[in-house]
Amino acid sequence: MDFDPTPEQRQLREAVRALGQRYGHDYFVARAKAGEHTTELWDEAGRLGYLGVNIPVEYGGGGGGITELAIVCEELAATGCPLLLLVVSPAIAGTVIGRHGTQAQRDAFLPGLADGSSKIAFAITEPEAGSNFHRLGTVARREGSDWLLSGRKCFISGVDEADHVLVVARVPDENQATPTQPAEERLRPALFLVPTDAAGLTRSKLEMEIVSPENQWLLYLDDVRLPADALVGGTAEPADRGGLDAGLPALFAGLNPERITVAAMSTGTGRYAIERASGYTATRRVWGRPVGAHQGVAHPLAHAAVQVELARLMTAKAATLYDAGRDVEAGVAANLAKYASAEAAALAVDTAIQVHGGNGMTTDYGVATLLGAVRAGRIAPVSREMILNFVAQRVLRQPKSY
Repeated sequence: MDFDPTPEQRQLREAVRALGQRYGHDYFVARAKAGEHTTELWDEAGRLGYLGVNIPVEYGGGGGGITELAIVCEELAATGCPLLLLVVSPAIAGTVIGRHGTQAQRDAFLPGLADGSSKIAFAITEPEAGSNFHRLGTVARREGSDWLLSGRKCFISGVDEADHVLVVARVPDENQATPTQPAEERLRPALFLVPTDAAGLTRSKLEMEIVSPENQWLLYLDDVRLPADALVGGTAEPADRGGLDAGLPALFAGLNPERITVAAMSTGTGRYAIERASGYTATRRVWGRPVGAHQGVAHPLAHAAVQVELARLMTAKAATLYDAGRDVEAGVAANLAKYASAEAAALAVDTAIQVHGGNGMTTDYGVATLLGAVRAGRIAPVSREMILNFVAQRVLRQPKSY
């Protein structure tokens, strides 16, 4: 068991941290409150090759894995600049297309994801079904050589910044369909690359109580017409079933990187909060001594630091397993990492606010601005309760509760 990063990973961490520090949390908050995006940071990270560290070299990427992308996510968050679209575009879309896209799809999309010149949003969540892909109401049906998509999606991040949306829909399962089966059992998941300017695709903004430069959207798909090769893994030949057969594996290929990079972003945010808080408590003097000299202040902060470091270890394990191709073990570890990191980040930010006293609630001290984001991290992209269900059933072998 080796806990030492490679020299390249150490250099990547240091370089990304240096980039994030040049922008910092003030930049992040200013852009978010102005209703703007962190375009300058994203573009520079792309030029330096950090956005595409997990993309194969032949498409302009760094040829690394989710371990390297998690480092990028963590270090930017640790400087107060957590970029949600790192999770959505290179982690989810980049992995799905890289693993299950056709050669034409890889050629078309991966270079732009690698250098950050294009972004792909991800749309699975729905108002009624949540992210339960067995019950999704978005359906694709064939019409000639085309596909027609209809349905609704909610809490879709960054659609206004993206060129395409990777939409999870359900399609008729022609191999399994029988007249006696319920309609929902005759459908299987499939993923489609939908241009954000496609006819029939409309959106409305969800107003959120979160300080973030990325916006959340409701999407409406009203018979959005797509060519056959918009299906991930599918070609222009309607008879080709490659995309249909790839649907479920492609979906799961994106979910573990999502959980791992979200976990990395959360632990980075936790580190940022603890660094701000410990700097404050070591220098803020009350009654002749630093407030950090009091155990009532120092111990909660130390406890939060322990939880963040434990979550970092779990995240590193999950990324290592995933990059080694051990998908079943990586799935368990990714869920554990996501749970632990979300709880640790929420604790770290809350503790940082508390030890700052009244200053903790001001914008200038830079911790309360993260309160909404870390609270949302306990809900999305999968809630803590669903992870506990997963652990109870898959790890503890308890009966299924739903």
